[in-house]
Amino acid sequence: MRFTRVAALATATALTFGMTACGGKDAESGATGTTKTFAAGSTMERLNKAQAIKVGTKFDQPGFGLKGLSGKPEGFDVEVAKIIVKELGIPADKITFVETPSKIREDAIVNNNVDFVVATYTINDKRKERIAFAGPYYEAGQNILVKAADTAITGPDAFKAGDKKVCSVTGSTPAEKIKESVKDVATQVVLFDTYDKCVAALDGGQVDAVTTDNVILLGYIAKNAGKYKLAGPNFTKEPYGIGVKLEDKAFRTFINDTLEKAYADGSWKKAWDGTAGKFGAELGAAPTVNRY
Repeated sequence: MRFTRVAALATATALTFGMTACGGKDAESGATGTTKTFAAGSTMERLNKAQAIKVGTKFDQPGFGLKGLSGKPEGFDVEVAKIIVKELGIPADKITFVETPSKIREDAIVNNNVDFVVATYTINDKRKERIAFAGPYYEAGQNILVKAADTAITGPDAFKAGDKKVCSVTGSTPAEKIKESVKDVATQVVLFDTYDKCVAALDGGQVDAVTTDNVILLGYIAKNAGKYKLAGPNFTKEPYGIGVKLEDKAFRTFINDTLEKAYADGSWKKAWDGTAGKFGAELGAAPTVNRY
């Protein structure tokens, strides 16, 4: 009997060690983390050892990153982030989502406020001067949101007469693009820090339209049936990327590898179908990641 008890104790000890080395459940949440082997000194190794991560996203964009009644952001960007974090061996409940509006995304990365950003973040050369991008993981297109009864605005050319105001978000690609189509930027382009404020301004009659990427606008349309519509077709292409530190090529490569794996195993499409896909936007084919 003594031998049996000793053997049982040894077996239990071995099992406990195995969970510590390869994976174990968080006592409070029940979520499972996994110890993985990454290059020494890499961001991946640091995050895996910490078993905690900060991700920048938006809290005001239905379908992509919206903080709802649960108190947690939900949407396609959030699910893409979870796919990456899972590959790091970190449980989803160890993610701290940090609200990251357009105008502070680069600062959040450079100042180490987040480990990466997934926030309807269009890849462009100006931003690449300060940060690097993995992806793209989706391609959107800029469009215009108007009230359902509006027949005067059918595209960006409607602002050239100078009598219509359009709202967008400070620091966003759509805000810069729409300036090319207005007669007077100072009087016609209204900028806020969130799209919720733009939509409120549209409701209140302070502006005639809101412009940003089609998938974001479709989210507002879906949440307010019969109230809004898109004014014509998309007029740009907006490849969404994941922002990381400029010099961290290894982390960017890891995220690109993870995205390609998600395309192949179906988790990318599953994330879309459960979030933004419900609003009628097309996912399209998996984009080719740019390993620049």
